[in-house]
Amino acid sequence: MLNVVIFGAPGSGKGTQSELIIGKYGLRHVSTGEILRKEIEKRSELGLLADEYISKGQLVPDEVIIGMLGDILDEDRNVKGYIFDGFPRTLAQGEALDKMLREKNTSIVAVLNLSVEEDELIQRLLKRGEISGRSDDNPETIQSRLDVYHNQTEPLKTYYKRQGKLFIIKGDNIDDVFERITDTLNPIL
Repeated sequence: MLNVVIFGAPGSGKGTQSELIIGKYGLRHVSTGEILRKEIEKRSELGLLADEYISKGQLVPDEVIIGMLGDILDEDRNVKGYIFDGFPRTLAQGEALDKMLREKNTSIVAVLNLSVEEDELIQRLLKRGEISGRSDDNPETIQSRLDVYHNQTEPLKTYYKRQGKLFIIKGDNIDDVFERITDTLNPIL
């Protein structure tokens, strides 16, 4: 199974690049936000548990999310692999994901870190906010989200680098990013 993680700071283009990767390589998209919504809607055991946390304004614990991911992998054995978009977000989630995948006799084959200068990220997010009207794309919230990314998600770079799976993809020129990604993934996949 070909499993890829894509991560980067807010505004780095994870969603856009994920869609292109899915189209080219036939991987299944895994977004924890979508998973949570579907499980809650299905009123599954894990969905009900997640809903308890969300309704109290709390974060859903990692083990609940990992359980949902495990269920997805068990459901669909005929996929080429998965692209984990925006997950894991913390070192603990990365370790839990690796453990769960090992139990299913698979693993992450590549971790794509979209690297974009912070000034560029801020400009992209402000522009997105103007176009889409997203209330969280304002200067204060953007800076807060970037701080959370630097403190919680960036440690994953070292974790995956030690495993030999980390690939830094320069994401400044949007038109060239996917070409860089395919140049990275083609020899692996």
